[in-house]
Amino acid sequence: MPIIRSLRRLAGSEAIRPALLIVIILVGWDVGVRLFKIPPYLIPAPTAVVLELFAQWPMLLRETMPTLYATLGGFALSALFGIPTAMLIASSRTVESYLYPILVFSQSVPKIAVAPLFVVWFGFGIAPKVISAFLLGFFPVVVATVLGLKSIDNDMLDLARSMRAGALRTFLRIRLPNALPSIFGGLKVSITLAVVGAVVGEFVGSNSGIGYVLQIANGNFDLPLMFAALFILSLMGVLLFTAIDFAERLLIPWHASHRGDFVGTN
Repeated sequence: MPIIRSLRRLAGSEAIRPALLIVIILVGWDVGVRLFKIPPYLIPAPTAVVLELFAQWPMLLRETMPTLYATLGGFALSALFGIPTAMLIASSRTVESYLYPILVFSQSVPKIAVAPLFVVWFGFGIAPKVISAFLLGFFPVVVATVLGLKSIDNDMLDLARSMRAGALRTFLRIRLPNALPSIFGGLKVSITLAVVGAVVGEFVGSNSGIGYVLQIANGNFDLPLMFAALFILSLMGVLLFTAIDFAERLLIPWHASHRGDFVGTN
């Protein structure tokens, strides 16, 4: 029937699938709470979370802005310093032998353990949150960019040498375009981790932001508000990830993952 075929096409749409999955999760959540009679102080019903989200929306929107600013600031620093650092590492094995172990060591230190130092050094403003977001988002950008710069085909480099292309032209025409998909992959990971870093900074020392709301809700055992704040954080991460993906589609539409002939599993 035409109606059934239309519903099937609608369910198969890439834009509808995430929304459909969210609806399935919410329904399963509600059924599980009712079926197993889970008390509200352990897991609230999704209706309670939705009602709290609408009731506290002005406050949540206001507290979202400091977290968003810290996230964008940390992400901008990650890209600003991560990409040039990766270029240095990819261009010299000596630099790589010095920098890479230090970067790996820095990632093994829990950020929640060093975040109080940022509060001592920089106070309770936005700076500690930006630094926490930067530290979490920096490493993925470096690793992905190094991988992209090193994964170039040697035949392409030989062709550039045969055409007497200089180092700068080879980098701009061959190395950088080849590395862009990996760079954007690192940026996508970085932007989501920057959200986590900003919240970590707010946990340690802040009187604003979604992390501060989570602390207040946890202290008051207000689980609907806590779940509503977590939803806002998740939504922020999805929107920022989507923005990076949109920029990737604009800058490298030639990549296989953005072409209509890309073969994948259904």
